[in-house]
Amino acid sequence: MIDLHTHTTCSDGTDSPRALINAALSKGISVLGITDHDSTAGWDEASNSLRPGLSLVLGAEVSCLTQSGTSVHMLGLLFDREESELATMLEESRDSRIPRMRKMVGLLSAAGMEITMEDVYAATPPGATLGRPHLADALVARGILKSRDEAFQGLLNNNSEFYVEHMAPTPEEAIAKIRAAGGVAVIAHAYASMRGQLLKESDLELLVKAGLNGIEVDHRDHSGVERTNLRKIAGEFGLVVTGSSDYHGTGKMNSLGENTTDAQEWDRLEAIASERRVVRA
Repeated sequence: MIDLHTHTTCSDGTDSPRALINAALSKGISVLGITDHDSTAGWDEASNSLRPGLSLVLGAEVSCLTQSGTSVHMLGLLFDREESELATMLEESRDSRIPRMRKMVGLLSAAGMEITMEDVYAATPPGATLGRPHLADALVARGILKSRDEAFQGLLNNNSEFYVEHMAPTPEEAIAKIRAAGGVAVIAHAYASMRGQLLKESDLELLVKAGLNGIEVDHRDHSGVERTNLRKIAGEFGLVVTGSSDYHGTGKMNSLGENTTDAQEWDRLEAIASERRVVRA
């Protein structure tokens, strides 16, 4: 099984990189992508935890915003993390999350909810990329909400009065920097209507022109109709079709390997990268 989209405690997952490797081995996964939000911090621990039977695809899920303000997540895989422009983009995106979180906490506090930045930091694993899931965990710890799912269905969803955007590159900028660093760019959950995304086929065509390599078609947040439409678009533009779990440990219901990528599609995608960077034990 090939699962190219997972998260660890280095962003908003609940498994350490080592624990993720162990979980993937127990699930029978043969190729695993580690794609923490705007971060490569888990790469070394995951690489050092490998055992025979599992190959590791190093990457990151880059948070992007279109010119019209639509949130887009771009999976960068197999890139050289020493490439300075991409590293700077990821660092700036991580740094922008702190003032954004302060604003969200301020809005919630003004609405009468007893929550502080200290609560959020207490719910954030050391070194993790700060994000809404950590605010959700802080709200749960305070007894304001019961679960992360409840938070994202209500107070913290994209259309909530408490939601605040953070500084982010455009998808085109992210694609350019991923490709310049020798990697491949795959748009994550492009039609995830559950997340309030509003991308159109014309938007995807622009991303193809910018150098997009693939579309994550098989994902929990895509309906059957959305998957069929995305497969059609992928065929029209010659894009690689991927499927992934978007696993977050106990932070989400997603199970490792619940959606996977076909081996032939993975071979196509890997061949586009400037070097063979898959890590093996």
